[in-house]
Amino acid sequence: MSRLKSNAAAVLQDLLQDGMTLAVGGFGLSGIPADLIEAVRDSGVRELTVVSNNMGVDGKGLGILIEAGQVRKVIASYVGENRLFAEQYLAGKLEVEFTPQGTLAERLRAGGAGIPAFYTKTGVGTLVAEGKPLAEFDGETYVQERAIRADVALVHAHTADTDGNLIYRYTARNFNPVVATAGAVTIAEAEVILAPGQLDPNHIVTPGVYVQHLVQASDRVKDIEQRTVRPRAAAPVPA
Repeated sequence: MSRLKSNAAAVLQDLLQDGMTLAVGGFGLSGIPADLIEAVRDSGVRELTVVSNNMGVDGKGLGILIEAGQVRKVIASYVGENRLFAEQYLAGKLEVEFTPQGTLAERLRAGGAGIPAFYTKTGVGTLVAEGKPLAEFDGETYVQERAIRADVALVHAHTADTDGNLIYRYTARNFNPVVATAGAVTIAEAEVILAPGQLDPNHIVTPGVYVQHLVQASDRVKDIEQRTVRPRAAAPVPA
């Protein structure tokens, strides 16, 4: 059955509510569902809990939700590129739950797999483990981490078919696959959308069973956090 919808705003209008939890794919500004994030901003929904590797930068990516005052809590592994985020956090306007990057990925994966919790050594003896159950296995101490399930998951894929099967390209294959499985409802935007049967099944990363809605991604410049360049060496002069 086709998951393809006409636009992101129409899909999100019936799904978003104040106080809900959003899981968002991407890594910084790489592989983020930019159209879907903008649609969330335009909806005006507030008091959101956002689960993502990080919160983008000022004025771009998930940073636009911070800028609009729509986020109450963030569960992330890194937030160092966003000045407004830091200001709101230090002012007590924003709650932050820092999670080691691998642990965050596993919490999302576990949520998608129906695993309520797991144990890991990462964070034992640090602030990360405060207030969490500890257990000993084979003489080593582990901390319990709870799985993450989101009300709505937003992901960006390079190629999809109308049945919702997704293929990611390059760095976009970061948090997008685990986020896609962790949502009660998952919405994907894709740059290329094909008819059913046109994708090689061996190349599909996220099966369409995890995706409820699909929209066409707009053709836009793909931002990065920082661009560092250096002059090219002069080409040798032919003899």
